[in-house]
Amino acid sequence: MSRLIYEKSAPGRRGDNLPRLTQAESGCRLRIPPRYFREHEAELPELSELEVVRHFTNLSRMNFSVDGNMYPLGSCTMKYNPKICERVAALDGFSALHPLLPQLRGGGSLTQGALEVLYETERLLCEVAGMHAFTLQPLAGAHGELTGMMLIAAYHKARGNKKTKVLIADSAHGTNPSSASIAGFGVVSVPTGPDGCVDMARFKEALNDDVAAVMLTCPNTLGLFERRIREIADLAHAHDAQLYYDGANLNALLGRCRPGDLGFDVVHFNLHKTFATPHGGGGPGSGPVGVKRHLAPFLPTSIVIRRNDGSYALEYEREKTIGFIAPFYGNFAIILRAYAYMLLLGRNGMRRVSENAVLNANYIQARLKHSYDLPYDRNCMHECVFSAARQAANGVHAIDVAKALIERGIHPPTVYFPMIVKESIMIEPTETESKQQMDEFIAAMLEIADEAVKHPESFRAMPRQSPVSRVDETKAARDMRFKA
Repeated sequence: MSRLIYEKSAPGRRGDNLPRLTQAESGCRLRIPPRYFREHEAELPELSELEVVRHFTNLSRMNFSVDGNMYPLGSCTMKYNPKICERVAALDGFSALHPLLPQLRGGGSLTQGALEVLYETERLLCEVAGMHAFTLQPLAGAHGELTGMMLIAAYHKARGNKKTKVLIADSAHGTNPSSASIAGFGVVSVPTGPDGCVDMARFKEALNDDVAAVMLTCPNTLGLFERRIREIADLAHAHDAQLYYDGANLNALLGRCRPGDLGFDVVHFNLHKTFATPHGGGGPGSGPVGVKRHLAPFLPTSIVIRRNDGSYALEYEREKTIGFIAPFYGNFAIILRAYAYMLLLGRNGMRRVSENAVLNANYIQARLKHSYDLPYDRNCMHECVFSAARQAANGVHAIDVAKALIERGIHPPTVYFPMIVKESIMIEPTETESKQQMDEFIAAMLEIADEAVKHPESFRAMPRQSPVSRVDETKAARDMRFKA
């Protein structure tokens, strides 16, 4: 490789004191045209270390993060991440590891520890899910959904089944129809009944031998457990349809209920929601997929195996595999965090997670249900869904409630989802929030409900502390060039 050095331009020309790049060893002098050089030195700030530290510290205080605030987002578990999990992911032996290092046997291998982590994480997730095998490759929840639907498509193709449809509850997560469609299936929506669960009469009408799978989110996006899940599973299996579990709401069942025991054939878990890895800001994510034994041959390649001598390796030769669905072996640092989290909690700790998550959500529901409409008045799971229809009658909509929370320095919950509830407000406190923190949130919500009756006109300007006036959401959605 040639050594590059700088040479000043000839005297008397523009940029006399500026460097010129030459390639000395090749004997070829490469001159940069004078028009590309500065006539004056760059005006860079001269700052002390203290000023720099204070600048970035103040910037960090402008971030809204779970380390400093509550995220009551419904259907998108945003909870505190133990710092021990971050420390494990940052260990040099893992963080400096390159995925193309060879898989060597014996104590001299640099990759055996990483392969063991992948192998053991799969085993732990199998136990949590009640599944036979897992792949850790999917890079997000929706990626896991697509992988699961591809597995189901491969299963039916191998059996010679010509199935074209997937039944999806309208209380499922919004990415489910997209994943099924991308995998090549038509989508049939099954409505919710008056109890907040799948309408069984409509489900039975839609179910036939043309159905390849049934996709359910359990608990569903109303925060309610599907009470007739075993009946749904039995009916689906009678038509050789596979039951798919969207595990985004696993925080409600962790350690208490295994999807595989309920009759599900395929599951995906969101490690970046349930298993204490960073969530938000666009990633990174991880959506491992677990399957029952009859679907295991179709899992993506490669899979981690343990040899007879106790060493680990990647197995690529799999006759029925759907192939590669992600580069390398998934988001390894996220998997590491989840592995540390599961070892930290153990079986009893995982059970406490779901117990406290459900308790917190029901506490908020009980405190707010007299001030906001509760479409389905029954015990919820990890999240509760209200309606601002009562406030909307006074001209204060769900989005106005969200803006009023921002006015008070509180991150708003999810609004307008699920779409099957008019003016929906969806709240998930998670297990990590204290009663004091939840009481502050509840007090703000009660104050907003009272203000919506007495001064509904005041909501039009919220949030007032914003540096710009409140945007017109409709115009912003229709015209991407719109600026406040």
